[in-house]
Amino acid sequence: MEAGHVHAQGSRLEPAPRLRIRLSSSRLALLLILVFAAGVALILTSVYYLTARVLDREVDAVISSEVGHLVDDYSRGGLLQLVSTLRRRTDSWGRFGAVYLLTEANGYPIAGNLARWPTEVRIYDEWIEFEIDASEAGGIIAHPVRAQRFVLPSGRRLLVGTDILERRRLASRLRTAMYWGIGSIVLLAAAFGIAYSRGIRRRLGAFAATCESIMAGDLSQRLPMRTAHDEFDALAAAVNRMLERIEQQTRVLRTTFDSAAHDLRGPLYRARVRIEETLRHPDLADGSRETMEATLAELERVQRILGTLLQIAQADGSAHELPTQDVDLARLARELVDLYTPEAGERGITLTYSGTGTAAIRGNGQLLAQALVNLIENAIKYVPAGGHIEVGIAHEPNGLLLSVADDGPGIPAADRQRILQPFVRLERDRDQVGSGLGLSLVAAVMRMHLASMELLDNRPGLRVQCRLPAAAPEVCS
Repeated sequence: MEAGHVHAQGSRLEPAPRLRIRLSSSRLALLLILVFAAGVALILTSVYYLTARVLDREVDAVISSEVGHLVDDYSRGGLLQLVSTLRRRTDSWGRFGAVYLLTEANGYPIAGNLARWPTEVRIYDEWIEFEIDASEAGGIIAHPVRAQRFVLPSGRRLLVGTDILERRRLASRLRTAMYWGIGSIVLLAAAFGIAYSRGIRRRLGAFAATCESIMAGDLSQRLPMRTAHDEFDALAAAVNRMLERIEQQTRVLRTTFDSAAHDLRGPLYRARVRIEETLRHPDLADGSRETMEATLAELERVQRILGTLLQIAQADGSAHELPTQDVDLARLARELVDLYTPEAGERGITLTYSGTGTAAIRGNGQLLAQALVNLIENAIKYVPAGGHIEVGIAHEPNGLLLSVADDGPGIPAADRQRILQPFVRLERDRDQVGSGLGLSLVAAVMRMHLASMELLDNRPGLRVQCRLPAAAPEVCS
C-alpha cells in the first residue's frame, strides 16, 4: 500500500509541552516553599516550646523552693513559726505575685494572703492552677496562679503559688512572634519561589520557541545563553554545538541531494525524449515497441519519485525559506474534490466535500494542495467500487481540521507506524502502482505548517485528520 492509507495513533505530531513545563516549575517552587516553611516553622515552634518549658520549670523551681523553706520553718518552730513567716510574707503578692494560704484540715484559713482555699482548680499531678481576682489600675483582673499543695503532719494544708499572668503574656507574645515569623518566611519563600518559577518558565519558554523554529526547518536558530554560566547555559552550549553539527551535515546532505537530483533530471529527460522519438518511427517492430513503452513508463515512474523526494526535502529541510501566502483551505479542498470527482465516478466511488464558508490560513499553497491530492489519490486507489470518500474542513478553537475519510479496507494495527516511513508498503499492495511516498510527503507538509496528523480507524476504512494550528502560519513565514 502506498504510504498514504494508514490508521496510526503514533503519527500525531505533538506540540511543545509548554503547559507541562509551567506546571512542573510551579510544583518545584511550591515544594521548595513548603519544605523551607516547614523547616522554619519547626525551628520557631521548637524555640517557643523550649522557652515556655524553661519558664515553667523556673516557676516550679521557685515554688518548690519556697515550699521547702516553709516546711523547714514548721519543722523547727512548729505552727507559730510557720504562721509568723506567712504573716511577714502576706504583702509578697504586690511585689512578687506570691500566693500563700495555711488552713485547718476542715479548710478554715489560718494565715496567708488568700481568703479561702480555691475550688475551681486544674490539677496537673502535684501542681494546681486556678484564677484569682486582683484589683489593678484598670479595675478587677483575673490572674492565673500556679501553686503546689502540701499537707502538714498535723493534717493542716499549706498552699504556695505564684502569679503566672506575665509568664502567659510572654508566652502569648512568643506565639505571636512565632506566627509572624512563620508567615513572613512563607511570604518570602513564596516570593522567591514565584520569581524562581517565572525565571525557569521564561528560559524554558525561550528554549521551546527556539526548538519549534528549528523543527519548522530553520536550523540557523540557537538556544539563547546568558552570562550566568549555570546548568541551563551548559545545556544550551551542548545543544548549540549539536545543532551546528546537524546544520553542517544537513547543508552538505541537501546540497549533495539537490545536485544529484538536478544532474539526474537531464539524462532522464533526454532518455525519455529519445524513446518517444523512437516510438514515433513507423518501422519499429512490435516487440521493440512494447519494450520501449515499458521503459518509458518506468522512466516516468522514476521522474515522479524524484519529484516527490524533492518536494519532501523541500518541505522538511527548508520550510522557513518557502514562500507563504493566504490560502483558503476550504476553497482548495472543494476545487480538488471537483477535479477528482470524474475519476472517482469512473471507479464507482462517491467523492464528496463537507464544510461551510471559508477556512483561511497562511501557508505554502502548492505544498498544501499536493498533500491533499496525495490523500485523495490514495483513497481513490484503495477504496473499492461502491465505496465513499469524504473530504472535510472544520473550524476548531485553535485552528482548522482537515480530514479525508473513506470506507476502504484499512491496514493491520501492527503496520500503522512503519507505513509512515518513505518507500514502505504493505505486502498485500506490492502489485499496486506506487512508490510508498504519498503519506511521507503529507507528513512533511504538516510538519512544515506545525500541524498534527492523526490516522484513525473510520470503522470501516481510514480517517486521516490534520489539525493546522493558528500559530503555524507565523512559524512558516
